[in-house]
Amino acid sequence: MSSNVGLTTPRGSGTSGYVQRNLSNLRPRDTSFSPYPTDSLKHRQRQPNAEILEHDRLRQIEVQVLELRDKLEDEVIDEDEIEAQTEALRRKLLSRADGEEVKAGGNGKKGLKVHQVHELAKAKIEESERLRRALGIREDYEEGGHWKRGEERLRGGVPEAKNEDASRNAKKERW
Repeated sequence: MSSNVGLTTPRGSGTSGYVQRNLSNLRPRDTSFSPYPTDSLKHRQRQPNAEILEHDRLRQIEVQVLELRDKLEDEVIDEDEIEAQTEALRRKLLSRADGEEVKAGGNGKKGLKVHQVHELAKAKIEESERLRRALGIREDYEEGGHWKRGEERLRGGVPEAKNEDASRNAKKERW
C-alpha cells in the first residue's frame, strides 16, 4: 500500500493489490477560460466574392453563346455569319444581365445548387435584408444588446434615457 490508497493488504482479496488510475473518470474543465475571443463566437454572414459572382455570370452567357455557335455550325452557315450572330447574342445577354442585376437581385436560393456557395451567400444576405426591413429592425442592431444595456444600467454605468422613463410612467398609469 502506498499513500493510503488501495487495500491495506492484498491477502484474501483475489487481487495483486496493484492500484491503477481510473482513466474513464472525466474531470470537469475550467470553464472560465476560453481560448477564443467572444467576438468570433458571434454569427457572421459569409460574404460572397464579387469576382466569382461576376465570373459565373459571364460563364453562363458564354455557355449560351457556344450553344448557339454549335447549332449554327451544325446548320453549315458561313463563319462570318456565325461570328456576327454569336456576337449579337453576347451583347444582348450582357446588356440584359446588367439590367436584371440592378433591378431584381436574383430569384432567391431556390434555383441554386449546393456547390454555388457565393450565390447562396448573396441570396441569404438579400433575404436577411428583406426580412430585417419587413420586421423594422435597425441596421445597427446587435444581437443581445438589450442584455448588455440592462447590465450597464444595473451597474450604474449608463443612465436611463428620458423617453424610457416616460414610457414606463405611461405604462404604470394604465394599470
